[in-house]
Amino acid sequence: MKRRAWLTLGVVLLGGGGAVTYAVASPSASPGAGRAMRPVKVYDLTLKGTAGDRRELPRTDTQRFSMVGVSWTGAGKRLDGTTQVRTRSLDTGEWSAWQDLEVNVDPPDPLDNPGPGVRGASEPLWVGSSDGVQVQVVRKNGTTGALPKGLEVNLVDPGVVTAAEARSASGDAEPAAFAVDYSPSATPPTDSAFPTDSGSATPTDSGSATPTDSASASPTDSGSASPTDSGSASPSTSASASPSATVPSVPSAPPSTVPEPPITSRAAWGADESLSPDPSEYNPDVKAVFVHHTDGSNDYSCADSASIVRGIYAYHTQVNGWNDIGYNFLVDKCGTVFEGRKGGVDLPVLGAHTYGWNRESTGIAVLGDYTSTGASNAALASVARVAAWKLGQYGADPDGTVQLTAGADQTNYFGTAFTAGSQYTFHRISGHRDGYNTECPGGSLYAQLPTIRAWASGPVQGLKVTSVGGAGLSGSTYYTKGAITAHWTTTTPGSLISRFELLVDGKVAATASGTATSVGATLPLGGHSVAVRAVHQSGRTATTAALSVVAETTAPTFTTPPKLSLRTGTVNTTAVPITLGWKATDDKALKSVQLLSPTTATFGPTTTTSSRTANSGSAATWAMTASDYAGNTRTSSPSFTPVILQETSAVKSGTWTTRSSTSYLGGKSYSSGSKGASLTWTFTGRSAAWVVSRASSSGQAYVYVDSTKVATVDLKSATTSYRQAIWTRTWSGSAKHTVRIVVVGTSGRPTITTDGLVYLK
Repeated sequence: MKRRAWLTLGVVLLGGGGAVTYAVASPSASPGAGRAMRPVKVYDLTLKGTAGDRRELPRTDTQRFSMVGVSWTGAGKRLDGTTQVRTRSLDTGEWSAWQDLEVNVDPPDPLDNPGPGVRGASEPLWVGSSDGVQVQVVRKNGTTGALPKGLEVNLVDPGVVTAAEARSASGDAEPAAFAVDYSPSATPPTDSAFPTDSGSATPTDSGSATPTDSASASPTDSGSASPTDSGSASPSTSASASPSATVPSVPSAPPSTVPEPPITSRAAWGADESLSPDPSEYNPDVKAVFVHHTDGSNDYSCADSASIVRGIYAYHTQVNGWNDIGYNFLVDKCGTVFEGRKGGVDLPVLGAHTYGWNRESTGIAVLGDYTSTGASNAALASVARVAAWKLGQYGADPDGTVQLTAGADQTNYFGTAFTAGSQYTFHRISGHRDGYNTECPGGSLYAQLPTIRAWASGPVQGLKVTSVGGAGLSGSTYYTKGAITAHWTTTTPGSLISRFELLVDGKVAATASGTATSVGATLPLGGHSVAVRAVHQSGRTATTAALSVVAETTAPTFTTPPKLSLRTGTVNTTAVPITLGWKATDDKALKSVQLLSPTTATFGPTTTTSSRTANSGSAATWAMTASDYAGNTRTSSPSFTPVILQETSAVKSGTWTTRSSTSYLGGKSYSSGSKGASLTWTFTGRSAAWVVSRASSSGQAYVYVDSTKVATVDLKSATTSYRQAIWTRTWSGSAKHTVRIVVVGTSGRPTITTDGLVYLK
């Protein structure tokens, strides 16, 4: 038997004398076997109260729902007061805090000929899976007017409709009483979760209904229903089509100046097209884009975005009584774009989003509440892409302004008065509050509209080169051996950028995609100017300041190769104090000199010495590499051996006494106070140091090098110290030398103690 989708309606009585009207919207495609599919449902619960300034619903158990709103009889009437709801989480059983509903919403556009079934309603609030609700509506202080008639709380269960949702569903299948039979003989379901033992309810001005006067439909009607106060309305009395409207002609889709962004179709998010059977209406063009927020929580998972869109669709059609969802497009915080009102995303579909201005615009709503929190960059980028694409179909600059003709007498959020038929200047991308007296799209998102305009219009914002890989920067010039990689950042998202170009001397040397952050090229030897150019999807360009880059392959040189010289300090058998010296140059710009062995260190380009220690008695290679900013290198690796000559290896003259102590090199030393006593060492090397012990009573000695007196050394010290290299001498090259020390015989302190001689070979 052929399956057919329709809208099923019914009434279930509430304990306490209230009534709930439910509507079940069947999916547009039959669910697959074994999937936890669940149709979309809307429940309407009557608000009670005898006082003229208050209506409420006490805590009430319900079937599951995820979206809530409040509606009333008469679409043109305003609810001048505060409406608050709190809900019970299906997962935790906890009740939420009170949440305000936005009731200052646009009425139907008078040009749309709204029918009698269209209701006034708050914005719907996404609350997540819930199974309980409490509501209070309080008249605004200082006002005397009555609250609107027919006040209801409307609960929307967006169901599990798409295959993707079914695959991710936890398996919580709908109770048998709510399973939808798609056969033509199916009867409306009953809701066993609502008590039915309190007696029948009679229709009143507050909107309660009996089964006989609630909206009803046969399966063959495919969702048509007579209007009632509960908000169920036939499409023929919707806000977007008059009963006598003829099928409008479908315009052609003009090409846009920018690419179409990815858009999730109505079929993909699970729209039940039986809820919107009337044909779409079209505007002549799109002159402006109005940005909205849908209100509600920002904590939703992006996996629930399709459900939220489906809930808004059900709310607009089954609560507001509109023919379709009001927005042309919806965007979630992850940047996913959803097709809103049917008729073709590339066509100027008439929406119902901004009172008095729908005839010349398209509406984009961001899922969530952006009163105090800004929208994500992903959402802003998608809004910018959709706006640029739609305006680009009609040659409009998203960052420009336009004259729009008012469709109604009204005042906007800022107090600007509009007269129907008159023209007023708007930004091409405006906020809902620019056209109507509402806080929408929230203060934070409204403050982000200049960013959206700039991103949509171009050129690319915030373009700057952050680094040049393969090159070193010295001053204001980069140096490279040839291959470079330019890295950059932008504040404009990559989804709005067509490509990046690397310019070398003004010519394109390489290109990269709009989402790239780097690109490489190889430069010929010589000096060059290098820049990055970003091409916005609109074709507008932005270019960074040119960088000076020099390609060169000449390695640095060591004008003075690394060499060691002995220095003063404490001598150990494993650590002889030495000075490492060198000098490196480069024809362009020397960057650094690195010591590679026997230890490691890095020195700046102007450093030429370093105090270090060397192991005695073993040869060590002192390897150093000089690097320039281009990455060219030169390495030099001389070898040196510090040698300790004990005092016993010296040729003695005069009287010397041997002393023993662990404080001396090798455990022994020579001491003499005899004037003229001497020690002579002969060696082949390039640096030498005399090692002594020092004390307050130490005397003086003459130092002779190759038979020439070169110094008089005083060993006196306020503190006692051992193994001190007190005198050093370094030559330009290695050669045979003789060092002789002679006791001066200083008056009152003639004694000197020597611990040997150290030399480098």
